[in-house]
Amino acid sequence: MQELVVPDTEPESEWVRGRVLQKVSPQRRHAIVQLAIGSQLAEWARGRGEVGTEWRFRVAPPGEIRRPLVPDIAYLSFERMRGLDEPDREIPPLAPDIVVEIISPDDLAADVDHKRAVYLRAGTQLVIIVDPKTRRATVFAADGSLTAYGAGDTIEPRGFPGLRLVLPDAFARLDGQR
Repeated sequence: MQELVVPDTEPESEWVRGRVLQKVSPQRRHAIVQLAIGSQLAEWARGRGEVGTEWRFRVAPPGEIRRPLVPDIAYLSFERMRGLDEPDREIPPLAPDIVVEIISPDDLAADVDHKRAVYLRAGTQLVIIVDPKTRRATVFAADGSLTAYGAGDTIEPRGFPGLRLVLPDAFARLDGQR
């Protein structure tokens, strides 16, 4: 299978809408929400899989070229990691089970939409887009459904028993609470 390779950069670069796109260094709002949601996801993932931030994946939807994408937060189940050698565990040649993208002020909606669609075509089961500015989240599922959440809601997606992402807890940290 053909694969696009982009240079290693700090922050990471990924392939989005036919071009190399370097991720932006997160600002306070992005970093706080990323840590809060990542912590909740990691707590749930114990014994189930691994959660990482800014973890590079080599994603290939069926019939498309493999390309690097770097989600803000990713969950990959132990079951799907089984059989991967050490280099492929570091930069998996597959899409994560769950992706969380935290919107940054400089993010273009077209880039975020493109990444979401690529992840879902490549096998990601849930893509969660979180906007710290509006304190809203949208969950896109592999079955084509989407659900919008507000600042006071808890995300409890089907297919991931026991997973609860408590948005009030994540967003409260923006106000210096918790």
